[in-house]
Amino acid sequence: MDAEECLKEWEDLLTDYKRLETVNKDYIAKLEEVGELQSQCMKELEHQRYRMNVIAGALKRLEKKGVTKDERVANLEKEIMKRKAMLHEIKATLPKQNSMYLRIILGNVNVSILNKNDKFKYKDEYEKFKLVLSAIAFVLAVLNLYVDFRPLQLILIFLLVWYYCTLTIRESILKVNGSRIKGWWRLHHFVSTVVAGILLIWPQNEPWNEFRHTFMWFIAYISVVQYMQFRYQSGVLYRLKALGARHNMDITIEGFHSWMWRGLSYLLPFLFGGYVFQLYIAYTLYHLSYHPEATWQVPYLAALYLLLHFCNMYTILRTLRKKTQGGLKLRYKLRAIAYRLSNEVAVLEQKWRQSKVESKTE
Repeated sequence: MDAEECLKEWEDLLTDYKRLETVNKDYIAKLEEVGELQSQCMKELEHQRYRMNVIAGALKRLEKKGVTKDERVANLEKEIMKRKAMLHEIKATLPKQNSMYLRIILGNVNVSILNKNDKFKYKDEYEKFKLVLSAIAFVLAVLNLYVDFRPLQLILIFLLVWYYCTLTIRESILKVNGSRIKGWWRLHHFVSTVVAGILLIWPQNEPWNEFRHTFMWFIAYISVVQYMQFRYQSGVLYRLKALGARHNMDITIEGFHSWMWRGLSYLLPFLFGGYVFQLYIAYTLYHLSYHPEATWQVPYLAALYLLLHFCNMYTILRTLRKKTQGGLKLRYKLRAIAYRLSNEVAVLEQKWRQSKVESKTE
């Protein structure tokens, strides 16, 4: 371009810049408006809850005094239950306060994701992150089985420390944004972070050399099981979400949960195998703790692996028992319904025969 064309292009660009300024001003105004609306919604939400608690408390006091309920009071209690559910849905659209763990790590930065598509994108990135890191851990563990190179071992262990630390932060953000992961499966990653941190500072001595191959086999095995779990759980979650039986922000977890029951027979032995492997590691470390060169890391790791084993086994056995009992209860309920229906059919048939006999006699 020559000078004249450059000047003309600049004039055209100036017009575009003025349009950009206008759009930016509108954008800033909308952001301020959204912030004000969020604050107003939260105030109104708290006001609704406070007034509902006052009404619910008054109804409970009336019930304790022995005042009989009429139809209006019964309808009011139903409306209160409906309103609570509606307020819960409204709260899900507003920013949430960070957990204590996130406040320690990130401060008061707001990590609430208000756009549904962004929520799903973050959840999918979390799942891909776990899958990719499991594959990398598998490759490094196999390499360490055949190559005795200390820096390569430290790379794998440092990767595990970073992986579990990152999982705890990501899962806390997912929890703020509606994920329902809870209980042992969240605590499991905190314990695993401590385990990986102790492994990282374990000096290279004779006990470590004796334990190294067992640990690498364990990491390789767990990586394969996690891949199998990811494939299986993703399919189950997809079907349940399509049917509306699960929340869209539910995630795959490293263990067994109630929604994974369908078609689980092939996966359960591998899960139990991993938990038994943890017990074997705890037993190996316990024996290594008596080694003359053993450092403080050995007994602590033995205790932590024993904790992981017992908590994992307890959780999976409790879930299996719960699902089995639920299946038995459903079976007995269906049998009771069938028995009651058969009795009702027999009574109706007897009445029909009796009426037929009476009509003939007349």
